[in-house]
Amino acid sequence: MDISRRTLLAGAAALPAAAGALAQDAAMPRPAILAKDEDWWARVAALYDAPPLGTIQLESGQFGAMATNVRRVYERRLARINRETTLYTRGQLTDDLAAVRDSAAALLGVDSDEIAFTRGGSESMATLIGGYNRLRPGDAVLYADLDYDSMQTGMEALARLRGVTVVKIDLPEPATRQTIIDAYDRALRDHPKVRMMLLTHLSHRTGLVPPVKEIVAMARARRVDVLLDVGHALGQLEFSLRDLGVDFAGINLHKWIASPLGVGLVYIRKDRIADISPCLLEGPSDRIDARVHTGTVNYAALLTVPDAITVHQSIGLANKAARLRHLRDRWAETLRGDPRFEILTPNDPAMHGGITSFRIKGKTSPADNLALRQALFERHGIFTIERLGPAKGACVRVSPSFINDAAQVDRLVAALRDVATIKV
Repeated sequence: MDISRRTLLAGAAALPAAAGALAQDAAMPRPAILAKDEDWWARVAALYDAPPLGTIQLESGQFGAMATNVRRVYERRLARINRETTLYTRGQLTDDLAAVRDSAAALLGVDSDEIAFTRGGSESMATLIGGYNRLRPGDAVLYADLDYDSMQTGMEALARLRGVTVVKIDLPEPATRQTIIDAYDRALRDHPKVRMMLLTHLSHRTGLVPPVKEIVAMARARRVDVLLDVGHALGQLEFSLRDLGVDFAGINLHKWIASPLGVGLVYIRKDRIADISPCLLEGPSDRIDARVHTGTVNYAALLTVPDAITVHQSIGLANKAARLRHLRDRWAETLRGDPRFEILTPNDPAMHGGITSFRIKGKTSPADNLALRQALFERHGIFTIERLGPAKGACVRVSPSFINDAAQVDRLVAALRDVATIKV
């Protein structure tokens, strides 16, 4: 049996019949209604290994747990590769990975020869930032305070490597669609030598989603290329790379698609591949594969990607997106009117997914927010993470999974009201 058929069956088996039927039923409630159906989401949660008792896991941003059945398929593939070693990897593996690539391309709505596998979103973005070869000494590049730390470091390195000027901007807080557009428009007007810019689709720091399509179009009109960091967006937001108009994107598959750890993708539109240089370990080539060279990788993880995609699609992207927003709104909008808290994404569904950060007013230091997240865990068993880097100060990020339930989010609200009354 070929890999595409095997993975389809394995992934389909990961959903119980009831949940699978709901996901495919034309009469199924709209996502906004289904988002509040705790019984349905409890059945979805049953597809996953439960977190440790006594802990409320609200830090799903680093990576997403595989469905239990996907994990088992992954373990079987790992065992097979360990058993067969090069008898498999120097034989059937090539065709099997081609089928995996086709599955990932179909998920993204792009062509298979426009993507290459990496070990995660950071490696994907490093491929783009380091390989972008259209810069000349005297040009400028642009990034923002809410971009990922490693990507900021990569952009700063271009001053040394390419002889360019690096421009950093602080995004407005609080933000609206227009103030974000205005911030990028002003930066591009003030720095007309900018030729490439980094843009994050969904910020890991605060959860902010900028108007990507409009910003990409604005940049294109000024002959500025955009490198889009899609790390947190895929599987959490409804979008199409083609519709956004992006030519370059770094993508993660072990966050909200919940593949095994260590799998990402780099996307380069077919007619732009030459603008990203081949990896220094590769010779001249017009193929996207030459832009990435990772050597021998975790083949079992790659082979399990279609299983994770099948479970993701069986639940439904629109359903997941609505559920994540519902859980986010249940705590963030409840506390927005409380003068003790600052909620760092606007009440605009186009500008957030499920992730949102907060801070207690006046508590802006890294130490303040480390102590705050420790208090949440030690007093209430709620696990979150502090985030540094926003221009107005550090914060605490809340990133529930779609399998968290409403009662857990309500406990977060009560816990936040409690910790706001103590000195942390």
